[in-house]
Amino acid sequence: MQMTTRSLTSLRGGYSLAACWLCSLAVFTGITGTASAGDRLRERWAPRWTVSAEALVLGRAGTGNQSLIALVPGDVPWWTPLGPNTTNVPGVEVLNSNQLSQRLAAGPRIGVSYRDPSGYGVELSYFNVLGLKASRSAGPETPGQWLVMKAPGTFWQTQDYAYQAMVWRDDTRLHSLEANARLELSPRVMLLAGVRWLQLHDQLQGTLDPADLGQPMWKFNVPSRLSDAVPVPGSPVVINPPFWTSSTTNNLYGVQVGVRATLWEIDRVSVDAVLKAGVFDNHATQTAQVSMQKQIYPTYAATDAAAFVGQGGIAAKYRLSDHVALKLGYEALWLGRVALAPAQVQATATTFSSVTAAGVDCRSSTLLQGVTVGMEYSF
Repeated sequence: MQMTTRSLTSLRGGYSLAACWLCSLAVFTGITGTASAGDRLRERWAPRWTVSAEALVLGRAGTGNQSLIALVPGDVPWWTPLGPNTTNVPGVEVLNSNQLSQRLAAGPRIGVSYRDPSGYGVELSYFNVLGLKASRSAGPETPGQWLVMKAPGTFWQTQDYAYQAMVWRDDTRLHSLEANARLELSPRVMLLAGVRWLQLHDQLQGTLDPADLGQPMWKFNVPSRLSDAVPVPGSPVVINPPFWTSSTTNNLYGVQVGVRATLWEIDRVSVDAVLKAGVFDNHATQTAQVSMQKQIYPTYAATDAAAFVGQGGIAAKYRLSDHVALKLGYEALWLGRVALAPAQVQATATTFSSVTAAGVDCRSSTLLQGVTVGMEYSF
């Protein structure tokens, strides 16, 4: 009963968001819905097919709210059976996942559409952005500070030596494929309704850099402070695996509605806008790989949940001829109720010898926005 109540609450929230989008659609329709006799004559002889190719350059904001690194004074023991140590001293947060906003990355978008003189039509579009990355680090500090990351249960991680930094990287990939039916309300306003698939993959990974100069056997000398962290003489360089890796994959399947409108047009130049909103089923998975004493412990979980997507864009178009046009615009894509990698840290339970995914946290949202540039050919 509680799960049903939560699902209904999520749907009501999503439908409220969709209602806001649809109100915006109505405004666009009201502004641009008047057609002149010249518009109708021009549309009668308009090309039926349009093929477009664009480059998207998008950045991403919204990377969760998970503490990743806290500073603990270096004179606190690494571990002791009793008393203060790096496992129980809270420390001061210096890095949170919300600081991992990703820089711009480019990807292609291709589309094809067909327009019937009756005003009905169809369109198909695909795009991807695969190179969204961010990297932040902390350390080494002067005076020496422990760099500490903690997870639910017994897991905690520090650097092995005072010269090391703790580095966190976030890597995101996005795919989108949609097919829409189109209905022209006027030569300047078009309604959209269709189906869509989106895949959002997110990976968060923590490492220590540079490599250990030798075996950190000092950890077995209790109590040891950061100044005691020296390698065993003559021991080889140790390449540490990533100590924490969380990955999520969201496959969203759903329906959407929208509107496309010409806001302004004079001679060869026009400005078009589009708004879309949809409700989706999100099949979300999370995998984690946690290193404890150089041994990797994997875990996995999956779930299905309601998700919501909103998209908006505006583009200026310059027509080189009756068939070819150049386009430059702005685009924003919002995904709500999705699983992001940083949120899975709190959904992963640890002991000294096991790692268990307690579920998949699908309560995050993220925004991708940026510019588009390309051309279209109509015939």
